[in-house]
Amino acid sequence: MGFFGDPLYTPEYALAGDEVAVFDTSKGTIRVALDCAGAPIHVANFCELASSGFYDDLKFHRFEPGFVIQGGCPNTREMTPAEVASGRPGPDGRPGTGGPGYRIHEEFTTNPRNSHEDGSLAMARSQDPNSAGSQFYFCLGPQHMLDGGYTVFGQTLEGMEAISSLRAGDVINSIRIEHAGA
Repeated sequence: MGFFGDPLYTPEYALAGDEVAVFDTSKGTIRVALDCAGAPIHVANFCELASSGFYDDLKFHRFEPGFVIQGGCPNTREMTPAEVASGRPGPDGRPGTGGPGYRIHEEFTTNPRNSHEDGSLAMARSQDPNSAGSQFYFCLGPQHMLDGGYTVFGQTLEGMEAISSLRAGDVINSIRIEHAGA
């Protein structure tokens, strides 16, 4: 999730403005319209990580019924789904404590659409507002108490049934970036 000692990173990914993230998960496909205008740093960072294969074979590590399903921790890569679901540390550390080795600047104070709706995609972080890195979550219902502290960077277009069936240990096979106009 980013750590205080990690450097603040500016992604190099060039946004087209119509990016759509396509999640291939063990519970189905999820398509998310990314908010390039409202959260350009978060979207560029996510696209960069997804395009590099960073998310391939990671597991969702946190499930809070009626709240969120969270993934994107590289510590889950070498763990089985059952090991992740147990919550115990794996060979690379405890699920939920890993990141890409850098952190990005928050955008929840500048994004005019920073609203945690059902199916919203947002970045997890630690206590430092500028500590997001690779971990993300989907909202399982509206979570407006998070609006002022976490950056929303996408909204689900298709796959709400897949999101609602995800649990800790379920696999992110891959995330690819497409363009809405393509």
